[in-house]
Order: sequence, then C-alpha cells, then structure tokens
Amino acid sequence: MAIGSKGLTPFDLDGMTDETLAEELAKAKEELFKLRFSSATGQLEDHGRLKAVRRDIARIYTIVHERELGIRTAPSSEK
Repeated sequence: MAIGSKGLTPFDLDGMTDETLAEELAKAKEELFKLRFSSATGQLEDHGRLKAVRRDIARIYTIVHERELGIRTAPSSEK
C-alpha cells in the first residue's frame, strides 16, 4: 500500500475491536489536527502525510460503518 500508515490496512483493522478502532480514530484525528496546524504555520515538512492520515481516517470510518450494516463482523473477544 503506497499511501497510509503501517498497521492500518483493512486486514489489520478487521482484527481490531470497536474500542481499539475508536482509539486509532482519535489518534489519527489528533495527528491530522497537528499536521494542519503545522501546514498553516509553514512548518510542515512532509505534505504527503496529510493525505495519508486523511485516508487512514476514511478507512477506519469505512470499517466501522460496514460493521454497523452487518457487512463485516467484529472479532470475537472469547478465547
């Protein structure tokens, strides 16, 4: 995958629980805020990271929405 973060591929996201997905989403949104702030002040070095983080957020939202619709299932917590 050319654009995106390591560990946030759809296969990896399928294995995460809903709580973990919510945590990853919060981290990605915080990173996007910091990147936008850096961009606005002219201190951003890697402009491609903005696109990658936006795609990560969209990928997480897609997995969550598909679980709500029943297209995907969350991993079972039983061992």
